[in-house]
Amino acid sequence: MENLLDQIINGLQLGFVYALIALGYTMVYGIIKLINFAHGDVFMVGAFVGFYGFTLFAAYGWMTLPLSILMAIVVCTVLGVAIERIAYRPLRYAPKIAALISALGVSLFLEYFCSLKFVFGPNYRVVTIPIQNTKHVIAGITITDVQILIAALVIVMLVGLQYLVFHTKIGMAMRTVAFDHDAARLMGINVDTVISVTFALGSGLAAMGGVLFTLAYPQVYPFMGIMPGLKAFTAAVLGGIGIIPGAVLGSLIMGQVETLTSAFISSQLRDAIAFSILILVLLIRPSGILGKGGPEKV
Repeated sequence: MENLLDQIINGLQLGFVYALIALGYTMVYGIIKLINFAHGDVFMVGAFVGFYGFTLFAAYGWMTLPLSILMAIVVCTVLGVAIERIAYRPLRYAPKIAALISALGVSLFLEYFCSLKFVFGPNYRVVTIPIQNTKHVIAGITITDVQILIAALVIVMLVGLQYLVFHTKIGMAMRTVAFDHDAARLMGINVDTVISVTFALGSGLAAMGGVLFTLAYPQVYPFMGIMPGLKAFTAAVLGGIGIIPGAVLGSLIMGQVETLTSAFISSQLRDAIAFSILILVLLIRPSGILGKGGPEKV
């Protein structure tokens, strides 16, 4: 029983990290109906920037982690906005397949560009995390400092994002653009700016996810964003893509399924079972768990 509870805590840790990546997918899809397949690679860049930040800010003591996260967020925010401006904006009114191919191209470019020796290099890097990871046993359940930190930061970010989307002017503009671009323009909203802000927010969340991922699983390499990116996308679809609570719910489910499968069935089957659950849910409820069915505007 204790082992089961420990694995559930591990699943929550993984699910919270997936949630930060999935939110980027769901926000971008909600605004422009685009699957940004380069998002997992933005997560990878954030992890590497955090890795270098741990060394760069090592002399700052307890400030090392906040400064590294801030640097990763800044770098990935700029990267996300640049990707949108260069690769997606010129194709905004082109056939959707063109934007999809562009997204795949950006993803491959980032992976192989970052593999070059003068960038990050092709090899795995072991991360020395800048905080103590003390284990605490509470009612027979083992919880680490890293797990507590990840849960606290992700919950704060999710609450902040919900507030921004539903209680601020930029959030209202984002919801208006998501509903109808032309109507938003008639209301005086700068659609391009809103879309750029959406990419910036999603990329910043992915950056934080990358840094937190290195705390929990301390290694980085240029192709590390592929599977977390796919699973976070799967989580967003599972919960209902375009819906913020759906992305979080789907991520937590994916984290639990993956962790419990590895612990009690087989680590080799964890991906197969996770994606099989997605297929099953989509066969029963194509719009996702929290999604609302209905005609799609074309």
